[in-house]
Amino acid sequence: MQDLVQLAPPLSNGQVAPESGPLVDTLDRIHDNLRISVTDRCNIRCFYCMPEQGGEFTPVSKILTFGEIMRFLSVAISLGIRKVRLTGGEPLLRPALPDLITQISETPGLTDVALTTNAVLLARMAKPLYAAGLRRLNIHLDTLDRERFRQITRRDDLARVLTGIEAALDAGFRSIKLNAVAIRGVTEADVVPLARFARDRNIEIRYIEFMPLDAQHLWSRERVLLADEMIETLSAEFGPLKAVPDPDPRAPATEYDYADGRGRVGFIASVSRPFCLNCNRLRLTADGKLRYCLFAREETDLRALLASEASETELERAIRSTVWKKWAGHQINSPSFAAPNRPMYSIGG
Repeated sequence: MQDLVQLAPPLSNGQVAPESGPLVDTLDRIHDNLRISVTDRCNIRCFYCMPEQGGEFTPVSKILTFGEIMRFLSVAISLGIRKVRLTGGEPLLRPALPDLITQISETPGLTDVALTTNAVLLARMAKPLYAAGLRRLNIHLDTLDRERFRQITRRDDLARVLTGIEAALDAGFRSIKLNAVAIRGVTEADVVPLARFARDRNIEIRYIEFMPLDAQHLWSRERVLLADEMIETLSAEFGPLKAVPDPDPRAPATEYDYADGRGRVGFIASVSRPFCLNCNRLRLTADGKLRYCLFAREETDLRALLASEASETELERAIRSTVWKKWAGHQINSPSFAAPNRPMYSIGG
C-alpha cells in the first residue's frame, strides 16, 4: 500500500512545464486519460454524492458546448490523450449526446471511448449510443434491493436501471462494468448478490471504496467498507479470488478472477490502496474547469479560452501547466487531508 501520509503535495517546485513532449508532471507521470463531464445534473440523488434537496448546478449557458469540448479534445489528443470517458452528473441527461459521441468516436488518435451512467435512461438510449460508436459502458449500481436502492439514491428507479442493463446487452454492448460504492453499515449485504448478478451476465463488477466526495460531508473512514473485507466475503462465497497480473499499472482497479473461471471482479480502493503514484488522468468539468485530480482543491478555468479566439498554443500551455502542477497524491490517509471544495456531481465521476 502506498502511504500517502508520506506523500507531500508540493507541485512544480518552481520549475516550468515543458513545452513539448508528452503530458508529464514533476513526478514523470505521463497523462493519456481524460474524463469529460457533459453535465453536472443528475436524475437520482445518491446520499454520498448529492444533497437530498437543492444543490448548485451550472447554468446551461455556462456548460461547455459540443464545439468547445471538441476543440479542447483536439488539442488534448495532440498532447497524447488517447482515452476518453464521458461522465456527469448523469451524462444521458445531456441533449443530443449521441451526436457528441459520434464526433468523438470518429476522431483520429483515440484508442478508447467510454461512458459512465446510472442507467435510469439507458433503456431508450442504449441503441442510439451503440449506433454512435460507443462500445464501453460503466453502470452505477450499488444494490439489487429496491428499498436499499431507494435509501441510497432517494429515488425508486431500480427497475429502470435493471431494464437499462438488459437493453445495453441487447443493443450489442459486450464491455460493461458495474460500479458499486461500498459503504459500511449500508451495502455489506449487497456484495455477494451483485457479484452473482454480474457473473450471470458476463459483466465485470467493480467495488469502489466510499470516498470523501459527498455534498453533505457524511464521509468518515469508519464508514468505508474495505477492499480486503469484500475479497474475504467473495472468497467465502465463490472460492479464493486469484489476483490478475495488471496489464496496465496505471489503471485504478485491482482485478481478480473467480476460482471457477467465471468472470472477473475489480476493486477501486482509493482509501486502503491508493494508486496516486500511477495516476494518468485529467478531468474536464461541465463548466470548463481542468482538474489534475478528483480531490484537487485548485483547477484551471479553460472555458474562456475555449469560447474565445485563443490559439491552440494558449490552450496547450494551459493544459501542460495544469498537469505540471499535479500533486503527489490526495492524502486521504493523512491528518492534513482536505476534501475538494466541489462535490462529486460537480466535478465529474
